[in-house]
Amino acid sequence: MCSLVLILFLGVGCKQKPAIPSNKNMVANQAERILFIVSNAHFYGNSDINASNHFSEIVQAYDVFRRAGYEIDFVSPEGGAIPIGYISTSDPLQKKYLFDNDFMDILETTKKPNEVIPSDYKAVYYGGGGAAMFGVPENGDIQKIVMELYEEHEGIISAICHGTAGIVNLKTQDGTYLVAGKKVNGFPDSFENMDAEYYKTFPFSIQETIVQRGGDFRFSEKGWDGFTVSDGRLISGQDPSAAGLVAEKVIETLKQ
Repeated sequence: MCSLVLILFLGVGCKQKPAIPSNKNMVANQAERILFIVSNAHFYGNSDINASNHFSEIVQAYDVFRRAGYEIDFVSPEGGAIPIGYISTSDPLQKKYLFDNDFMDILETTKKPNEVIPSDYKAVYYGGGGAAMFGVPENGDIQKIVMELYEEHEGIISAICHGTAGIVNLKTQDGTYLVAGKKVNGFPDSFENMDAEYYKTFPFSIQETIVQRGGDFRFSEKGWDGFTVSDGRLISGQDPSAAGLVAEKVIETLKQ
């Protein structure tokens, strides 16, 4: 695990208040796979502020999918090791995976986009954390993977928190933005610290961009309450408390 960057901090933006998802006796074919989309960004833009993928948002969803029998692959714009952070070793689930060598090895060896075959997957899951704002949203190869899965193979697109940044640029074959006319959730502007240096590096506002592109951005003003939104095969959650619930909703939708 020497090459994997562990950023042990609560971080900015999403803070950790995880909800442990319920087990609804979900059953899936072992051959079915979910693709997690994560970022290689170690810093917020061109700043020297550390950025990372949100560890809890990864492991909560990963645990739900794995307990339901799904296989998981990870893809990042550059492949290889990714930075992780927002870690709480007092959380049993996070601690379990943090000390799971096999799991941590997976995070060191994420796939490159050209190694991914869209038809192999039933759904994608965009992980969050500040790193999700950089590298992933503008990556054309990842966009092609996701939209082929969605349009040609009836796959599901899901995202959590800042991971929703990954879907704002997605377009259908007719050139329409994916979010147009759809209910979408993500980390809302009202929960961002817009005066902070980290936020000034953001290339765009998730909420404003979704609205500008015809999406119906919905969110919980309370926050940290497991808020999720589903619109057909597009499923999104607001903050870390919704990560496991997004995964459960993906599985529920796949069963329909």
